[in-house]
Amino acid sequence: MAYSDSDRLIALAGLFQAIHCVMRVARHGTLDTSAAEPCIFSLFQVDADTVASVYGPPGAVGIGVRQIIDQMGGKPQRDLELTRYAILVMKLEQRLAARPDLLRAIRTGIDEATVKLDHHALLDPVILSHLADIYSKNISILEPRILVRGEPSHLNNPDNQNRIRAFLLAAVRSAMLWRQAGGNRWRILFGRARLFEAARAYLDSRTVT
Repeated sequence: MAYSDSDRLIALAGLFQAIHCVMRVARHGTLDTSAAEPCIFSLFQVDADTVASVYGPPGAVGIGVRQIIDQMGGKPQRDLELTRYAILVMKLEQRLAARPDLLRAIRTGIDEATVKLDHHALLDPVILSHLADIYSKNISILEPRILVRGEPSHLNNPDNQNRIRAFLLAAVRSAMLWRQAGGNRWRILFGRARLFEAARAYLDSRTVT
């Protein structure tokens, strides 16, 4: 399958959006549903026809696209902690890709979670707890370990811990999709103009009525 700049942009935006959700929970103890649902939705799209459909309806990763523009554009609002998490997730995904045993275990866990979707919504604590368990057993055992910073009162809350791990799982899924679509650090370093062009096109398409 041939992938486009738009495909790579969407996958990278999915990664940034999932990390955005991690940081929001860690810092504020809250969820942004419009950002969170596409990330969790992506975990259940094993055989999607297109990269965009992995995240749901058009515009689903708009928040992630804006994060990319802010982070790579050198604007004052960029968050270097977000970039640090993104780099760690990409490295973690590379380690995971070399472990077919863990990939099989993750697939089994996702299949089990899919059954639970018959009775629970995407962001239901039952679903997020199951996804968090998948992350803890199969990904957090790898290096580099991702230590999330935030407010202790939020980080010590078990529900928030499950949310964070579930979104980290979603971030790893997007990192895998980014790599499969031909994404790598060189495309970020030297293909920044093309990413920006794809990002502007993505956001412009959302304004068309």
